[in-house]
Amino acid sequence: MYGYDEPVYLISVVSKILNIHPQTLRQYEREGLIKPSRTEGKMRLYSQRDIDRLKLILSLVRDLGVNLAGVEIILQLKEEIENLQREIETLKKQQGQIPRNRSVVIRKENYQLILVPEHKEEKE
Repeated sequence: MYGYDEPVYLISVVSKILNIHPQTLRQYEREGLIKPSRTEGKMRLYSQRDIDRLKLILSLVRDLGVNLAGVEIILQLKEEIENLQREIETLKKQQGQIPRNRSVVIRKENYQLILVPEHKEEKE
């Protein structure tokens, strides 16, 4: 079994898997949306991560009608969000605990840190 990031799929295989023309894959590469690995003979090899990224690109283009410039912006924002989420996780580990007057909400797929002030009960 190959790893998620291991480049093993030829362009012809990827085009069949995703039902797109190989020229479309080359265009996405020229636009900088995907960066397949290359063999010594300059053949493109795609990893499962590349295929998943292509599925996202195709979904944005086909289903939502986003143009390639918009796709590029969305992918950049997605990457920035993932970087920030990793940074939050690192900071949470460094801190070791959340202050008592705060609460944390965690979603399964993405981590979202929500700080909510503790409510003090009013005495009558």
